Amino acid sequence: MNRLLLLLGLALAGAARADSLYDERTYRALAADHKAFRVGDLITVQVYEISSASSSTDTATQRRNGLDASLRLLDGKQWGAAAGVTGEFAGGGSTQRTNRLLATLTVSVREVLATGDLVLGGEQLLTVNEEQHRVNLAGRVRPQDVSSDNVVLSTRLADARIDYVGDGDLSQRQRRSWWRKLLDWMGL
Repeated sequence: MNRLLLLLGLALAGAARADSLYDERTYRALAADHKAFRVGDLITVQVYEISSASSSTDTATQRRNGLDASLRLLDGKQWGAAAGVTGEFAGGGSTQRTNRLLATLTVSVREVLATGDLVLGGEQLLTVNEEQHRVNLAGRVRPQDVSSDNVVLSTRLADARIDYVGDGDLSQRQRRSWWRKLLDWMGL
């Protein structure tokens, strides 16, 4: 009887439980591309942005005002006065700006939209010669725009926001001082 209870106890204690190793949410075929497809996956973005703008203006204005007055007295004396104002303005200016940003950074998938689009976001911090450079990137990409190497060009991002900010001595020297900004604001 003891043996029967022992066998029954072992059978109940060691009841096999089978769980599948297959999880359809994370399944990837062995021959499939290893591209980002879920929240938390990493994706490499090659930032290749070039922009340029230019504008120029020419302005010329002239204004002339004149006023003459004379007064003749009975004794034949004549007094006269004249006033005149003349003003001319000629001005012009031109602005030309060209920006180029080339960088490669790896960001993470923050959200997968109902359309299957991936919402990306991330940041890279570089220090070069004691200057900190920060690249922030956010945007949305279609899975078909991601290469088989899990790389996407920044030109393929929708709603892209790319910020490149430097902080250090060189960056500080390029900024206008507060008093210069005040004088510009006052028009001086």
